[in-house]
Amino acid sequence: MRRNFLFYVALLAVFGAGIYLILNFGARLRPGGAVPESRVESARVSTHVQEPPEPEASSRGLARPLYENLQHPLSMLLLQAIVILIAARVFGTLFQKLGQPAVIGEMLAGIILGPSLLGMLSPGAQSFLFPASSMEFLKLLSQIGVILFMFVVGLDLNVQHLRRKADAAVLVSHASIIIPFFLGTASALLIYPSMAPPHISFNAFALFIGVAMSITAFPVLARIVEERGLYKTHLGSTVIACAAVDDVTAWCILAVVVAIVKADALSSSLLTISSSLLFIGVMLFMLKPWAARVVGERLRGGVEGKAPVAWALAFMFTSALFTEVIGIHALFGAFLAGVVMPPRAELRQVLRERLGNFTSVFLMPLFFAFTGLRTQIGLLDDWQGWLMCIGVIAVAIVGKLGGSMLAARWTGMGWQESFSIGALMNTRGLIELIVLNLGYDLGILSPRVFTMMVIMALTTTFMTGPLLSLVEFRNRRGSVVTADEARAAA
Repeated sequence: MRRNFLFYVALLAVFGAGIYLILNFGARLRPGGAVPESRVESARVSTHVQEPPEPEASSRGLARPLYENLQHPLSMLLLQAIVILIAARVFGTLFQKLGQPAVIGEMLAGIILGPSLLGMLSPGAQSFLFPASSMEFLKLLSQIGVILFMFVVGLDLNVQHLRRKADAAVLVSHASIIIPFFLGTASALLIYPSMAPPHISFNAFALFIGVAMSITAFPVLARIVEERGLYKTHLGSTVIACAAVDDVTAWCILAVVVAIVKADALSSSLLTISSSLLFIGVMLFMLKPWAARVVGERLRGGVEGKAPVAWALAFMFTSALFTEVIGIHALFGAFLAGVVMPPRAELRQVLRERLGNFTSVFLMPLFFAFTGLRTQIGLLDDWQGWLMCIGVIAVAIVGKLGGSMLAARWTGMGWQESFSIGALMNTRGLIELIVLNLGYDLGILSPRVFTMMVIMALTTTFMTGPLLSLVEFRNRRGSVVTADEARAAA
């Protein structure tokens, strides 16, 4: 022990002294490309360039370099991540205690950190935490989160489950798309003249509003069904299938709308749409069976190590890149990559655990905050704006809840079960925010319309829990009344 200690001290002393001598000698050297001081001085005189004034002594205190380091992009991004994660966790926990999914609290936390509340109460704090120069970094990181999230959503899509519930699922889901789509395009007649961006055509605006009205948040709906113990009931299995079909259909329609909006001409639009259809066909009818057969066979011994996750991520990003390049958004490719993953439960479970937790805990709160920074409730500063916002919410509820409920009733379900399906299908949540941000990035939605649609997404998601609780209360009350009548008759 003593021998090692002496060697350690000698090592530090000898090489430390050597480093000191090297630095001391090297300080007197000049680089070969250095310009003599006399030439530098003559250049200053000839060009009349003045040196910047020396900073005052008072500005060279200890706090100034710390503040400058804090303004570095990486430091600012880390600070934003800390604030966003804490706010998301606090509000998510609070809403869970209120009987709501945590995602609603996380969505609300993003709006609170934006100009709608923090910017109104303390503009200085909001501009310090989220300066304009940092928005591009936050946007890119949040988009990576959305891509990973859509991949996990694709993993959760159970194609076999859809086949078993095909009749009711297709009818209910497509009714819950076409009715709100019609109402959304009709409402665009009122919104477009006064609130649409000047460079967007009515067709693009109306089609996008129709799609936004038709969205159901499949992940949030699945979480609500699971938390309420409905997953293995007839209601739960039916609504999960309906939401899955709804998501797939709505995303396909949205891909077509995005292709039309982003294309400069009809030929470009047709090229984008045909490329998209070809890509979907190859993914579903060629890659999916091949992955189930070949990759599934190789993973028969189990899913171990990092290789499966690495290859899955590479495939996901390749798919996302392809859809981004052909003219639709990268999230479509990520979603399809999740759908065509081999059906082995072990692989999907590993990917869901390793990617889903990190995405939902860290990356998606960044997306919520970025959405909140775009949401400016102060833009609705007159009664016409708020009246229009209430009308948007009413149209969304009537189209989605009403359309789903009537279609479910047509298939032979009771009124209460049909109403429950309508309430669950009316949940828009996170998927709606993804669609709205896509419309904002494409310039289809103005800041004012974007704010209205975000409020609509929050309202329709928040009301799902209370509506289901109301149905459960009526069921319990009906059971008590029936039991009392039976005792009275006895």
